Amino acid sequence: MKIVFIGAGRLATHLAKALYAAGHDIVQVYSRTIESASYLAMTTGGKPTTDISTLTYDADIYIYAVSDSVLSDLIPQICKGREQKVFIHTAGSIPMDAFATVATHFGVLYPMQTFTKGRDIDFSTIPCFIEAGDDYAQNVITELAESISNKVRYLSSDDRKYLHLAAVFTCNFVNHCFAISSDILAEHNIPFSVMYPLIDETISKIHEIPPVEAQTGPAVRYDKNVIHNQSTMLEAEPLLKDIYERMSMSIHKKAQIDDKLRFK
Repeated sequence: MKIVFIGAGRLATHLAKALYAAGHDIVQVYSRTIESASYLAMTTGGKPTTDISTLTYDADIYIYAVSDSVLSDLIPQICKGREQKVFIHTAGSIPMDAFATVATHFGVLYPMQTFTKGRDIDFSTIPCFIEAGDDYAQNVITELAESISNKVRYLSSDDRKYLHLAAVFTCNFVNHCFAISSDILAEHNIPFSVMYPLIDETISKIHEIPPVEAQTGPAVRYDKNVIHNQSTMLEAEPLLKDIYERMSMSIHKKAQIDDKLRFK
């Protein structure tokens, strides 16, 4: 299939490379900067552009992989005059109907993964959640997704926004906790690498048991002495202190609810 990419960021880079490797033709890459457009175009064989008016009308699919804040502005500009093409966005929290008034064939391809430039990921293992506005778009998007992933699943816009919310807790919030931990350790000249075995075991065991059953630490039993002492250590950082106390309370409350359900 002949594809135009709108965006050249982290997700666009990984997705475009995967599609190119699967045999698709990336004919053009649009980005706000010629540097990012040129890099992605160079690695996928397409032509770079920073001018929407120069986008080809001859592609089969137009994939939007841009920030949510600019998606609503770009959709009508690029769909105009290309209404019979297939338009796809990759956002977790934007409904499919963002295309409804300006295109005939449209949908979503949401790869649920964290992407970093310069770090290779096996796209075949990434769950890809798709949605389509009509049968034609669904056939095209399904074929496209299955050409790069072994885990393709249809999901509605309403369910996808909750999937995205869950992903924020699973990835972004957890990684922020790692960053906080790293800062605390650095202040006392302790390398963050000492946490690797703990992190690895934490992640490993939730492949075997539910997360709530894997939870350990002072908050589960609500050890007031430990919680108070550690909270006091964060007096100079009111925001972190608040996060620590609220997280501890949430962990304890979740454990209590789970215990009640388990022994009903």
